[in-house]
Amino acid sequence: MMKAKRVSEHIWSLKTWMIVPIHVWVVIEEDGVTLVDAGMPIMAKGIMKFLKQQNMGPLQRILLTHGHVDHVGAIKTLLNENEVPVYVHQMEIPYMEGELLYPKRKKLEQNVEKEIAKALAEDELGNLKKIGSLTPGHSPGHVVYYHEMDQVLLAGDLFSSKKGKLRPPLFTPEIAEAVKSSSIVGTLNPKRLEVCHGNTVYYPANQLKEYIGNMEKKLGAIEFS
Repeated sequence: MMKAKRVSEHIWSLKTWMIVPIHVWVVIEEDGVTLVDAGMPIMAKGIMKFLKQQNMGPLQRILLTHGHVDHVGAIKTLLNENEVPVYVHQMEIPYMEGELLYPKRKKLEQNVEKEIAKALAEDELGNLKKIGSLTPGHSPGHVVYYHEMDQVLLAGDLFSSKKGKLRPPLFTPEIAEAVKSSSIVGTLNPKRLEVCHGNTVYYPANQLKEYIGNMEKKLGAIEFS
């Protein structure tokens, strides 16, 4: 069962549950639709059904925050129905294609077939992007996407959240690096932040100092810059 929720004027969130919530985002653009992340395989039919029902225009591209299995699972089915490009940060590609071992994982993961994903470039993000910022920690090439007009930050696994509060990202090997990456929230100061595993956080920059302080205490002496 997948639930759809309108996040802002141009963005919808699609959610399913598999122990924890898993979100992907549909962004309405002038030429059709951008899908940010592709969830689990069971979400593919629901994503396609939603796009047809809402009559938002064709799927034009898929942007990935990173290449972990719960963010790329629907890609194969979606590409069978839609010949669209898939973009991810170039640092992430060798890990998600199974050439390099994800940090602190025990085996290689070929989560996406080789040569499907292309490296992000500024002119390939269209209206969605003001900043597609590299935010490593959860994975080497993790990025976040900021929708400037709607002032919404699609943060993938940079954080988790609970009851509107910032929480540390789940299953993150380099947690100190992820906490350093969280400073992007202060730079952008979005009205709302959306995460894969959790609910909406409104005005997250207001929580950032407390979040970093709490994490610094837990992790010991870390230099945040």
